[in-house]
Amino acid sequence: MRKIAYLLLIWTFATLAHADEIDVQRVRFPAGQTGTTIEAAIKGYSIKDYILGANAGQRMTVSMKTSNGASYFNVLPANSETAIFVGSTSGNNFEGVLPANGDYRIRVYLMRSAARRNETAKYTLSIAIHGGSAQNPAPANPDYADGLSGGPDFWQVSGVPANDALNIRSGPSASSRILISVPNGTVFRNLGCKMAGGQRWCQLQQPDRGVRGWAAGRYLREAAAPATPRPPAASNGANVDQKACLQAVAKVTSNDVTVLSYEFSEANSEVIIGVGPNRARWRCLVSRGRVADVMSLTDEGAL
Repeated sequence: MRKIAYLLLIWTFATLAHADEIDVQRVRFPAGQTGTTIEAAIKGYSIKDYILGANAGQRMTVSMKTSNGASYFNVLPANSETAIFVGSTSGNNFEGVLPANGDYRIRVYLMRSAARRNETAKYTLSIAIHGGSAQNPAPANPDYADGLSGGPDFWQVSGVPANDALNIRSGPSASSRILISVPNGTVFRNLGCKMAGGQRWCQLQQPDRGVRGWAAGRYLREAAAPATPRPPAASNGANVDQKACLQAVAKVTSNDVTVLSYEFSEANSEVIIGVGPNRARWRCLVSRGRVADVMSLTDEGAL
């Protein structure tokens, strides 16, 4: 993974990537001005990209005032999905020297936990570029797995060189143990992404509840859900699995529990359990009555 060694440009990209389209707007400064102010709003999973051209060596400043503390912006350089500024880790004020010529994107988004609640953020975005004149090249069209705080339900392996395979590792590091290697087109369930070692890593799981590991986000693209296998005709196995999950979740939560859904798999079946009077959702992975894992889904994906 290439590294950009510039002062104050040490953070890499973290933002939402969701099935919704990104609203792209090109920014043009008023005649004779070196900056502009934009007032707008986003809601839920909506994302806005503000595109403006700039040259290497110019200094960009961006600040945002927002009505929602879960809304941020990132700054992405020309022809790259690796951010030079990440608002969710560095705040809503950026100032830095630009490393290359071309289009820069200022991406405004809500953190996944707020997006899931369909919250709204009204914001005022102030942008300025100093030292020379801005350009106006055409905007880029990203499709990388670029979200740390969101993303689709499934990723598909893409962009791996011919005759090669993507390593799925035990941790978010190129030095972590390789669990399996898979070719382009392989589909995984998205368990969320994070920054580690200067690049974006995404946690994945095979749709049949098989191998669970980490892969470099630049080799992942959004994918449709794979076909779901049908439960076996006999219901006895399903009943055993559901009973085991009810007992496991009740033990952890010390509350009333009920089965909300059951999804059969040859590896680990998934049982969604409702907990308490509000039916807070918990997920239980189980096979033949043996529980493999239980976890709360109340705020799933918030990083």
